[in-house]
Amino acid sequence: MTTGGSGLIRWSQHLGFWMLSILSVSVHGMSVDRAWIKLIKETPVAQIEWATRYEHGEGVPQSYERAMQLYCAAARRNHVEAQYQLGWMYANGRGVARNDAQAAAWFRLAAAKGDALAKRMLARVGDPAKVERAHCVEPVDPTRKPPAPVIVRRKKPASPKWARPEQAKIVSLVNRLAPKYGLQPTLVLAVIAAESGFNAQAHSIKNAQGLMQLIPATAERFGVKDPYDPVQNLQGGMAYLRWLLAYFQGDVRLSLAGYNAGEGAVVRYGGVPPYAETRAYVDKIIRDYGQLIHPPVTPVTKPAVLANPSPLM
Repeated sequence: MTTGGSGLIRWSQHLGFWMLSILSVSVHGMSVDRAWIKLIKETPVAQIEWATRYEHGEGVPQSYERAMQLYCAAARRNHVEAQYQLGWMYANGRGVARNDAQAAAWFRLAAAKGDALAKRMLARVGDPAKVERAHCVEPVDPTRKPPAPVIVRRKKPASPKWARPEQAKIVSLVNRLAPKYGLQPTLVLAVIAAESGFNAQAHSIKNAQGLMQLIPATAERFGVKDPYDPVQNLQGGMAYLRWLLAYFQGDVRLSLAGYNAGEGAVVRYGGVPPYAETRAYVDKIIRDYGQLIHPPVTPVTKPAVLANPSPLM
């Protein structure tokens, strides 16, 4: 895939000569210098230009690592060509172990924006049974503040906070039913705690009903006849939660946002919608559950294509 028209090439050559004189002092050692930091913060067009140079060794020592990092930085900012190039490198094992699932993930993002080449490549490497979430490693800017602490995954599925006598029956039901849907019981229990506080007769002003607060449309969608029956409610709520996790490829934040605000709102906003209620809801359950990614579930639906997805896609 080319990097653009003749105007872009002339511009990129001018940029290349300017930056090459700066980068030459430290590129052999691959140390992070001021020029590299500047490139990290550059526009996606400049990052793709330099990613191409590093990929092919044009004017700089060849480095697939730096090429991948710069393509990643541009791809995370929704640049179609960078997404295509990452797919191409994974599809051809160029500087990285060949991975058709990752190649398809990146081609899928570019194809969703109308890229014809990406659509053709996706048809070649895409396998519905092996859908993965697109991921890559961006260059690290040492001047940035350190990231927030990573949430530690809990080893045990159940939590003592849900061990009160009046909750015991529901906890037992969840522990029995959740594995049938490929769900971790702790996530289901955290949703129940946030939705109804373990009250099987709960009814909201929005007409959400039962333990997992199913609205009539959702209850009908997943075959729930009596939303106040604990078993039926749990089955419907777990079926919906599994569907959301398949739709958002295991992303717990997006799945919870979909459960609260509807999957359509998540797709439109490209992430958790900017609703105070939804964001507070998601944060509360994440604190209880302790994980951001759920283990893979049965692919009961095709993955979502987010509108202008925010990092991390």
